[in-house]
Amino acid sequence: MSKYLNKYRNESFRAQWWDYSNEGSYFITICTANRELIFGEIYNKEMHLSPIGEIVFEEWNKSFEIRVELFCDIFVIMPNHIHAILRIEKSCRDGQPAIPAIPNTDGRPSIHSGGNSNPSIPTISSFVAGFKSAATKRINEYRNTPKTPVWQKLFHDRIIRDANEYDRIFNYIKNNIEKWGL
Repeated sequence: MSKYLNKYRNESFRAQWWDYSNEGSYFITICTANRELIFGEIYNKEMHLSPIGEIVFEEWNKSFEIRVELFCDIFVIMPNHIHAILRIEKSCRDGQPAIPAIPNTDGRPSIHSGGNSNPSIPTISSFVAGFKSAATKRINEYRNTPKTPVWQKLFHDRIIRDANEYDRIFNYIKNNIEKWGL
């Protein structure tokens, strides 16, 4: 663990060999602070969003209206987290392709080592930061709790490497609500 301004900080869990603005599909999980159950509850195998969950749903969808290279193939809001498959496509915005974009991760590093080669292209981290910021602002206004954390500081991501992995993760997200109690 390294220090910055004499304080310990977590190292990035992002793959240092990958440029997260690259085209491809990414599995992400974003959790609430302290795993607090604030987005709603599951009963009868359905997610019933709370007013806070509705805010998250609205901000999530707005995020893709303003980021033309970013698509959400599937997502689910759970009581204390979100799962999603996000896809970056730099070339088009007119409709979703039949076959998901899978990055070439054949063990070779991408041309760029861990950074964003083009700051105008969103990265997964910049998307998550923007989404969390917008949702937090609205949630804290709703609860009248200024500056209260809504999210864990970090999020989990996985670069989806092939179609089989994509299908497995897609089905996991699709069935996540049904398996909540297990």
